[in-house]
Amino acid sequence: MNTYQGPAFQLVDTISADELAAQGGFRPRPRPLLVKGAVKKWPAWERWSFNAIADLKHKDGSEVVTTFQNGLVEQGVTRQPVVQPVAPYLRELEAASAKIRSEWSADTGLCPDRQWKNLKSGEKFHLNWAHLQSFKPNRVYLAQWDILNEFPELKNDFAIRSLWKGWRWTWEYVFIGPSNTVTGLHYDFPNNWFCQVRGVKEFLLFPPENRPHMCESKKYDWGATLSDINISKLAEQPRESAAFAQANGLYARCEPGDALFVPKQTWHCVVALEPSISLAVFGLTLPEIILGGGPSEFRSLLHKMHLYRWGNCTCHKMDGTPK
Repeated sequence: MNTYQGPAFQLVDTISADELAAQGGFRPRPRPLLVKGAVKKWPAWERWSFNAIADLKHKDGSEVVTTFQNGLVEQGVTRQPVVQPVAPYLRELEAASAKIRSEWSADTGLCPDRQWKNLKSGEKFHLNWAHLQSFKPNRVYLAQWDILNEFPELKNDFAIRSLWKGWRWTWEYVFIGPSNTVTGLHYDFPNNWFCQVRGVKEFLLFPPENRPHMCESKKYDWGATLSDINISKLAEQPRESAAFAQANGLYARCEPGDALFVPKQTWHCVVALEPSISLAVFGLTLPEIILGGGPSEFRSLLHKMHLYRWGNCTCHKMDGTPK
């Protein structure tokens, strides 16, 4: 796969938090936007670390136990989730973080430093897909942790309203995991502010017009549309790889303190270069709730009644070949 070029990419539109504030703040837009340093202005920048979250206890003094994602859920067979304590996992990530940073090189990543630092706005480039060949599949990942409902006081650590003005129904999930994890290619029906607190992640984004090249999957997910393209196994997917290569993507490197706006129906996948803590804030305006939320809830009801894509979904363990 070393000769595979894949899609052509350009750098995502980027602005500093101070520049955005000087322009009057964020305005709705159809394309992704990377806001450098937005999270550094929030309490989470000082308070959120692997060890700090590991120290969390319930009011009765009991340890925090939650469900971990077991392997990549967007493609292939959904595996049984893993239920385990949070603290030991997070302390391992804290220890690994310093080691990985010390081993960082100019060749690290899909878009390595030696390439990324010299790119200009509007310039087209290709990624180093060989970077994924060393990844260990099916790593346990603390994905979509509803920590802000479990510990409501932590909501004060994120001033997301400073970026996203106006009323909307929002919900938040925390993603915490090791380096070399992959979030598979998909798009969400709501808009999303993705806030990077610790670690570095690479975002590959594809605006909606790329849909014909995304090999849309029949696998069901409540809030997302999935792709059959597995970026970790492109060499094993000649048909999907050929279609994927026709797409035109945007690349964003989300460093600690950055916030990335991901518009609804924007296909994206994510690769972690370091152990990371991220917060995804999804939001719907009232018209979006009616037009998008209603149909999604109806499909969810049909799914629970075994009438819509039952046995091929991200919400239930699959024991065999998808239907």
